[in-house]
Amino acid sequence: MRKDLLKRIASAAICFAVMAEPLLVTSCKGGDKEPVKPADYGSYGADVAREIAGSFPKRSAYSDGEAKTGEYIKEKIKELGYEPEVQTFFNEEGGKSANYIVKIAGTGFYCSNGGTYELTHRIAVVGTHYDAALLPEYVTEEPEEQPSDDPEAETTMPKYIFDGISDNASGTACILTALKAMQDYQNMAFDIWFVFFGANTDDCAGARYFCQQLKREEAEVIDVMYDVESLYAGDKVYASSGYNSFLANRRYEMRRKLYQTYDTCFSNTLYTNYGFDLYLNESGIKDDMNDDGYKDIFNEVSKNVSDYKFFDERLIPVVYIESDDFNFNSLDKMKDTKNLSFQDFNGNIRRTPADCTYFLDSVLVEEDYDRNGDGEIDCSGDRLQIRINCIAFIVVEALLKGSDKGMTPADYEAYKTEQTRQTFETTT
Repeated sequence: MRKDLLKRIASAAICFAVMAEPLLVTSCKGGDKEPVKPADYGSYGADVAREIAGSFPKRSAYSDGEAKTGEYIKEKIKELGYEPEVQTFFNEEGGKSANYIVKIAGTGFYCSNGGTYELTHRIAVVGTHYDAALLPEYVTEEPEEQPSDDPEAETTMPKYIFDGISDNASGTACILTALKAMQDYQNMAFDIWFVFFGANTDDCAGARYFCQQLKREEAEVIDVMYDVESLYAGDKVYASSGYNSFLANRRYEMRRKLYQTYDTCFSNTLYTNYGFDLYLNESGIKDDMNDDGYKDIFNEVSKNVSDYKFFDERLIPVVYIESDDFNFNSLDKMKDTKNLSFQDFNGNIRRTPADCTYFLDSVLVEEDYDRNGDGEIDCSGDRLQIRINCIAFIVVEALLKGSDKGMTPADYEAYKTEQTRQTFETTT
């Protein structure tokens, strides 16, 4: 009896070990190492954002500062091992700007074509803009500095020195972080085009030019466009779809990538590790959002229009990621933040003097802290770092969900095996 009991205990232990082994392998990369945290990219993105804002605070469209920012981005891309394509364009006055493009080839998807499957390359565009400018009402002529005769005289730092840290050094740094993260991904099925748009503040001129230059066969295989902008100052981080998702016969088709983005956020431990949430606009306000003469329900879209609009016009699904606050009862009352420290411009940050690094940092950066209560400091108190890293992670991971138009090579091989098995079982 005792021998039988011992045999049963031994058998149970072996079974448990066999079942537990995959869990141990997938949770750790080897030995006694801690499980890998998602979005654990360090301070790279936050450092880049602050460097752009600090080194190129004046980077309005077609300016010398914008050109220098573009060269900085170009060098950062090269540091990551890529050679960017530079797409130059001009405005009517001859002002010059440029888009910087990195194209990473994927494995492609097997798409159905009349009963057969063909390997087809489909594209995901991941974009952001790098220029920054104040709204016209805040632009003033800078007074000339008068030198003081007293060498010990103290200089007073102005409360605000605009440098566009939120809109859009943060978005630029986020896309560079996503590009850097791509080094850890193998066999991505999408062809991914990372695009840094110039001249956004000139009615999104860079994005317009980029879309105008697309070949017809390229535009036809773009599955999604991710647009990342102004991540730092808003109370919440939202992901939204484009306005053409209001079309009744295309609503789900145009918002499917948005839902996949949320799935990606919630299926990972971003809140557990960083306190990060991605919000869906559920305002419910009724307004004519797309100027078609009919009132729409203001849900799952943004009140802000940016570079994504030219992709949206081509009926390409978009996911627009930004920080803002949509928890108001009318569109005209909405503002970036309810934070009482940011009310000098009625809670608006984008393109106001409040979009200023040292001012925002003074309010939004906290001490690093022990999030899981184990006695060790394990979480950054830098909101900029957390948001840049989490959004970079979400965008890249969401691309793993693949195309709605076809199967990855691995899925196709599994499909063929299943089809063969079903055919064999049916005929025997």
